[in-house]
Amino acid sequence: MANDFLLEIGTEEIPAKFSPGAMTQLEEQARKRLAELRLTYKEIKIFATPRRLALLVKELAETQEDLSMEVKGPAVKAAYDASGAPTKAAQGFARGQGVSVENLFVQEVNGVPYVFARKSEVGLKTKELLPQLAIDTINSLHFPKPMRWGELDFRFARPIRWIVALYGSDVVPFEFVGLESGRASRGHRTLATEGVVIGQPSDYREALRQAYVIIDPEERKTAILAQLKILAEKVGGEVPADEELLGEVIHLVEYPTALIGEVASQYMHLPEAVITTPMREHQRYFPVRSRDGQLLPYFITVRNGNDFALDMVKAGNEKVLKARLEDAAFYYREDQKVSLAELVPKLGKIVYHEKLGTVEQRVERLRGLSRFMAGRQGFGAAKQEEIDRTAYLAKADLVTLMVSDFPELQGIMGADYAKASGEKPEVCQGILEHYQPRFSGDVTPASDSGRVVSIADKLDAIVGAFSIGIQPTGSQDPYALRRQAQGIVAILLDSGWDLSLNELILESYSLLEKQGTVPLPIGDILPLLLDFFQQRVRFVLQEQGLRYDTVDAVLALGSHEINRVVKRARVLSEKRVEEAFVLYAQTYTRCFNLTKKEPTLELDPSRLVDATEIALADAISSRRQSFDQMISLGNYEEAYDLAWELIPQIEALFQAVMIMVEDEDLKKARLALLGQCVGMLGCLGELSILA
Repeated sequence: MANDFLLEIGTEEIPAKFSPGAMTQLEEQARKRLAELRLTYKEIKIFATPRRLALLVKELAETQEDLSMEVKGPAVKAAYDASGAPTKAAQGFARGQGVSVENLFVQEVNGVPYVFARKSEVGLKTKELLPQLAIDTINSLHFPKPMRWGELDFRFARPIRWIVALYGSDVVPFEFVGLESGRASRGHRTLATEGVVIGQPSDYREALRQAYVIIDPEERKTAILAQLKILAEKVGGEVPADEELLGEVIHLVEYPTALIGEVASQYMHLPEAVITTPMREHQRYFPVRSRDGQLLPYFITVRNGNDFALDMVKAGNEKVLKARLEDAAFYYREDQKVSLAELVPKLGKIVYHEKLGTVEQRVERLRGLSRFMAGRQGFGAAKQEEIDRTAYLAKADLVTLMVSDFPELQGIMGADYAKASGEKPEVCQGILEHYQPRFSGDVTPASDSGRVVSIADKLDAIVGAFSIGIQPTGSQDPYALRRQAQGIVAILLDSGWDLSLNELILESYSLLEKQGTVPLPIGDILPLLLDFFQQRVRFVLQEQGLRYDTVDAVLALGSHEINRVVKRARVLSEKRVEEAFVLYAQTYTRCFNLTKKEPTLELDPSRLVDATEIALADAISSRRQSFDQMISLGNYEEAYDLAWELIPQIEALFQAVMIMVEDEDLKKARLALLGQCVGMLGCLGELSILA
């Protein structure tokens, strides 16, 4: 008879940001281990609160499924000698599989006879397997910053204080980190003073609810959203969707009760971000807005508890927020006593990195790289001046009192203070935008100054890190270099700019070199940097649904100019589904295979003798100028169509002559001719690697 299985790991308060990942791991590991143990079940449920992680397996089979399998052993010629007697290889294989040599049998695999053993195993009782399954599952969980406690070597998100393990109404007995598993759980830390005894897994949810614990994060989410809506509507407002904040709050509380508080009116003149940042980032409050998006003088917070003494809780939260906003108002007044430009020299006292100099030195690099990009894009003098001014002021707010206390406001305060200092609107917008995109899916800068300085900022960070030997490895990326590279790619794609990454990297390195801060030679890091960016471009193309071999074929031509890579990939993806493309790709591949050992031969048309090859050379020559112009303009579909016109003549050439003739000069001339065909037919990518 199937029974439910419950495993609850009771802990001290787990950081909210750890919980979603832990839930995913717990489910994945449980499914993996149940499959390995051949235990069938109906469904798996995962629960989490700040003080527990729980696994509930519905209708877990009472016994393992019986095992019956055939195991391949050595080849027959190795398993038996000339007389047919089993060799040591056969005897060892049989012994290892727990069968007699006489029970081995022969089957062919790809025409070769092998000996096989047929194994069968009667399934064990689930109760016998669950203790080790529970221990293995707990051991399999990993966290960003695990803790040790007492004298234990074991690490977990926070110290484990109790373990519940039940199969049906029976305890699954085991010992772990000095704790005995049982049926005693714990309720809300302050609202449930007595322990909670779980009779069987089906009682779990309701038993904890009676102890003021809602174990299902989705249920807590639904409750919080409903309460936010009701409270916001009472003051004529609404709480805009904020999945990041909501996701954190869900895992901060076990029994959510929302309450609304007021923002003191004397602080509502502050910039909106100055008010909402302490709310969201520091206090985990939800700002309330009017229907048309205006910030209202209210906030909603979610208490971990019931509605007892909510007025006192409300007053306490208002007092805390008032103190934070009083600090912010003071900073705002003090910061504006000097212009933003006057703060730039103070950046010389902030070390960006001990091997890469101060932030002031970094600003000089950003200006140099921004000027280089602005020139490459052909911007006029006025636009270039705006971009240079943006780069000069972009980091000035790092020395303000406001950003020192609220680092989340960097860029935001810089733009506000720039406006107060009388800077041009374009400069203010560029300062605001130059940190964008801050995360995957974030908006990219809309202004030219924001785009240029953002690319410069991110590229300087990446090239600087690589130049001193700091590179992402595996899952480790402490300087968020992958995210910054992805941001550069996103900006280039959104802007449509055909800037060369190769040129930008060399210029960035040159600026570092002039400041004397680059110990690693460019020849060592340039290939690494280009490959690093190519992986980001590959990710973008695959996200767009392009086939892996299409991506490989296009990237084989290089990825320096990202927009051109994407254009090529899209055209190739469209063309390769056409029936005519089969012949096109076959012709290209034939030319490529013949010329790949000598791909750079120069064509001497006077060496050609057959009418078909002379005609092909003329056809290429007559199209070359138009073709090169199409490529330079990024008109890859037109270039492909023009190259397609050569296919009949190339096929005629193969019908008429032999390429690899004994006459060395003629052979080289024909190979050089095919090399030119490869250059034109391969305008979309390295087609020989298409599957």
